[in-house]
Amino acid sequence: MLSGWGNYPRVEARLLMARGRDEARAAVSSEASLIARGNGRSYGDAALNPNAVLSMLRSSRMIAFDEESGRLTCEAGVMLADILDVFVPRGWFAPVTPGTKFVTVGGMIASDVHGKNHHGAGSFTEHVDSFDLALADGQVVTCSRSENADLFAATCGGMGLTGTIVSATFRLIRVESPYIRQETRQAANLAEAMALLDQSASSTYSVAWIDCLSTGARMGRSVIFCGEHALPHELPSPPPKADTRTVTMPFHAPAMLLNRWSVSAFNEFYYRRNPAGTAIIPYGPYFYPLDAILAWNRLYGRAGFVQYQCVLPKAAAAEGMATLLRRIAASGKGSFLAVLKQFGATNPHGMLSFPMEGYTLALDFAVDRKTLALLGELDAITGDHGGRIYLAKDACSRPDLLRRGYPRLDEFLAVRHKVDPDNKFSSLLSQRLGL
Repeated sequence: MLSGWGNYPRVEARLLMARGRDEARAAVSSEASLIARGNGRSYGDAALNPNAVLSMLRSSRMIAFDEESGRLTCEAGVMLADILDVFVPRGWFAPVTPGTKFVTVGGMIASDVHGKNHHGAGSFTEHVDSFDLALADGQVVTCSRSENADLFAATCGGMGLTGTIVSATFRLIRVESPYIRQETRQAANLAEAMALLDQSASSTYSVAWIDCLSTGARMGRSVIFCGEHALPHELPSPPPKADTRTVTMPFHAPAMLLNRWSVSAFNEFYYRRNPAGTAIIPYGPYFYPLDAILAWNRLYGRAGFVQYQCVLPKAAAAEGMATLLRRIAASGKGSFLAVLKQFGATNPHGMLSFPMEGYTLALDFAVDRKTLALLGELDAITGDHGGRIYLAKDACSRPDLLRRGYPRLDEFLAVRHKVDPDNKFSSLLSQRLGL
């Protein structure tokens, strides 16, 4: 039984393993239908195919590193956590990182992940030089901006539907310490939160936790966390120790624990626990606070959860976000994990890359019938405001919103049909959305 990180949906599937290029190519050649899978951290059904799921976790070698340029070549199954363990002590960091380090390089490319620095650095594939891709016919080709450029652009954010990534080369960035100088600010409502994010455009990193259940004058009250890589002279003596301890959620929490009152109480606690101020903290708590709780997805119960993430263009964001928050608050379906971020004007290279200039909102909801109905309403609001949903998080959306939101969809489909006319690379997501 396999699922994404949301534990919804769950399907029985044949699980194949590939160690290195030759085994990946052999697996692709031998199957009529399959999809590649990294560490299973996409939330919905993007890495699910009942016929065959090809795990790349055994393809986990780091192959080469250039100390001058920061270029790292590695296999697709290398985990971001392992890259950070090796290279942060040597003064290097990921150019873009999602909210968990337990993702693979192949998955980061296929989802074209973004981070708290999109307004300045763009998404992850902006920093990818090339990758090797196993195609449906058994060939392995190199893709870059100058070689197989259309296939490169279709694969960046293409959710594994053009082929299986077997290795990649991308650029790390230099840092002078493993610490972040975090500045915390509080916003009384959504308008103030968006204004503070606008004012924080010069910060390297910025993100807002947002209270999705407050209404009236407090609707959208937030805590904004800005961050910079700390310089050695800024560190206290002695510098704070990184807390590497983890706890594991040992069981699926009862669904009754997630309700309007428990979420409201948590939101009140979180808002008061994070007053305005500046602190030097290890990079882990800033970028990956939830990684300290292993199997935290069990908090949402045995039925699982969905993460809804949309982006709205800048001109429509204030009205659209307010409409989304009002609908969520009225539903009583509060989210413990509600995040608001600003996307910059960088033009993503990927045909199905998620970011656009504007604001993105991400929320988690426990799965039940009311949740599924709510998601349809949120989709309608997103579409009416010119937005789109993130395929790496999606489990429920419809083809019409995909077509409205992704203007390069036909371009992607043309490339996909050219290299895989029989749709060998297929997932429940691609089948649901007509990809």
